[in-house]
Amino acid sequence: MASIKGSGRRGAALHASLIIGVLLSAFPFYWAVVMSTHTSSEIFSYPPKLLPGSHFLQNVRNLFDTIDFFGSMGNSLLVATVVTVLVLFFDSLAAFVFAKFPFPGRRVLFGLLMLIFMVPAQLAAIPQFVIMSKIGWIGSMTALIVPAAANAFGIFWMRQYMRSAIHDELLDAARLDGARFLRQYWHVALPVVRPGLAFLGIFTFMGQWNDYAWPLIALTNPDNVTLQVALSQLNGTRGTTDYGMVMTGALLALIPLLIVFAVGARQIIGDLAKGAVRG
Repeated sequence: MASIKGSGRRGAALHASLIIGVLLSAFPFYWAVVMSTHTSSEIFSYPPKLLPGSHFLQNVRNLFDTIDFFGSMGNSLLVATVVTVLVLFFDSLAAFVFAKFPFPGRRVLFGLLMLIFMVPAQLAAIPQFVIMSKIGWIGSMTALIVPAAANAFGIFWMRQYMRSAIHDELLDAARLDGARFLRQYWHVALPVVRPGLAFLGIFTFMGQWNDYAWPLIALTNPDNVTLQVALSQLNGTRGTTDYGMVMTGALLALIPLLIVFAVGARQIIGDLAKGAVRG
């Protein structure tokens, strides 16, 4: 009986800790919602206002009057979506080769890939700008899409996932049925690694959506910018920074991320549940 009571207390303490952790994690998002419904003077008032106000629609109107919100959001959606699709294809294809097909120099190439993985992206900004300038892509979305079409992290992640998820017996059976490389990749590998692809898709889309430095450098036309660059232009546009308007823009910019995360997380959980049932 004492052990049952002790385990019950531990379970209650664990649940209480989880609830506190969830509330602490959700509070910044709630605070952003509250700030987006107030004016700047109300945001900095003391004591702070912890309940939503009545200025959200006015902040939205000010936001739309200050920047081309939907135009810049469309640019971000275009770049993030195309880059995500290209990364999922090229990275999974390269990872499939690294994981399941021995070839001369595989270890050396993978080691070079890991070296690239450890180099900070900021170091490549200047040579990347020079290359894009010589090609004539500076100022266009192509300068954002092509350099990000494949990355070392995605290849590393999918290679590690494929090594354990794809059994050699499946590939041997496909070869006996006459399947060549691309059919093995498309019909055998991809259906097995969908949870890994879902995670990589979420990770890539979020990274491209939130990218600020490279779009700021590459998109020289101020009328053709991504959403993060457009939101940075809100600082001081009305003489002083309207923090209510800024937080409204940041809050609206979260909506596509929440949708992508919800869809991707559902895909991950659903595929893992199917695997558990089959097992």
